[in-house]
Amino acid sequence: MRVLLVGAGGVGTAVTRIAARRGFLTHMVVADYDLSRAEAAVTALKERGDRFSARRLDASDEDGVRRLLAEERCDVLLNATDPRFVMPLFRAALAAGAHYVDMAMSLSAPHAERPYEECGVKLGDDQFALAGRWAESGRLALVGMGVEPGLSDVFARFAADELFDEIEEIGVRDGANLTVEGYDFAPSFSIWTTIEECLNPPVVYEKDRGWFTTAPFSEPEVFDFPEGIGPVECVNVEHEEVLLIPRWVDARRVTFKYGLGDDFIAKLKTLHELGLDSTAKVGVPGEDGAVRVSPRDVVAACLPDPATLGDRMTGKTCAGTWVKGTKDGAPREVYLYHVVDNRWSMDEYGSQAVVWQTAVNPVVALELLATGAWSGKGVLGPEALPPRPFLDLLTEYGTPWGLREQG
Repeated sequence: MRVLLVGAGGVGTAVTRIAARRGFLTHMVVADYDLSRAEAAVTALKERGDRFSARRLDASDEDGVRRLLAEERCDVLLNATDPRFVMPLFRAALAAGAHYVDMAMSLSAPHAERPYEECGVKLGDDQFALAGRWAESGRLALVGMGVEPGLSDVFARFAADELFDEIEEIGVRDGANLTVEGYDFAPSFSIWTTIEECLNPPVVYEKDRGWFTTAPFSEPEVFDFPEGIGPVECVNVEHEEVLLIPRWVDARRVTFKYGLGDDFIAKLKTLHELGLDSTAKVGVPGEDGAVRVSPRDVVAACLPDPATLGDRMTGKTCAGTWVKGTKDGAPREVYLYHVVDNRWSMDEYGSQAVVWQTAVNPVVALELLATGAWSGKGVLGPEALPPRPFLDLLTEYGTPWGLREQG
């Protein structure tokens, strides 16, 4: 399998380190707007052969992406950029006749008049609008194939297939006890994406109502996370699982809640109140005249790169799916989860826990596509494909998942 990886940040670099240990990969072109980042990722893998090469690429240049896919004879495009580049990469892969995998979906837009009650443009709507063209092409666009969304969706499918007869509720729950020495505020994942998902109206799904929205940070609950992480307060956050799971899994209610903490929420609210979450460019005085910049890009530039924080981080991160329903006529409640200890991921791969946990899942998916264990055409989420091969291979990668009976 020949892969074009677009994005050589923390997650993209972790992808290369994981994929380098697997035999399914024929060649991976590592492309980034900053060529030095792509070259650094490739140079670090030289001892593992010549299966990697670096190229400069502007992810917003749809024609340029299409040409590179054709020139490098790539079978699949793996998108490791932030969500604003989803659609040009998605369309370029379609035009080039390549398969496509991403870890986050096309951006949403709030309802113009009732943003905290009704959905406007939902996450992934722009991608699903092209599902017919993808199906006609015979190619697969596997969307939302990170950890959340991604592994969390695989867990939902596994629960529906093997653990429950009827499902009342599926709730993705994400929590951690990670700390970063020397920083009062240092997000462990892209602040651009974190602002997007945390300040947009969260989406909830109910079978008799469909998709609807609530206010940011609504419905707080304390969830007890496994493997020593413990109780963490979680709140509603906009996330792709709520838009994906109901398309293929029968459940009465689907939610996503994230363990943010009061201090993190307060800082996000302050950014919003100051307009620093905006992606609209504003004029800023510069030495050679006004410079137009996005306030959110400025915030990201002022904070440490999450990929560089691993040596200062301690603790664990947990991604998982809580499911409540019935099996053989009796009530059942489980939490399917995946925990990564930052010390392990740094020692084993040199990548901090959050980016490594995100990166491992698309690599597992690529291997399943390469071997034929997964196949399909059109625009599909992870829950549209059989879960057992994925979970078995994830364990083979040396990072097992867990199942905890609740109650």
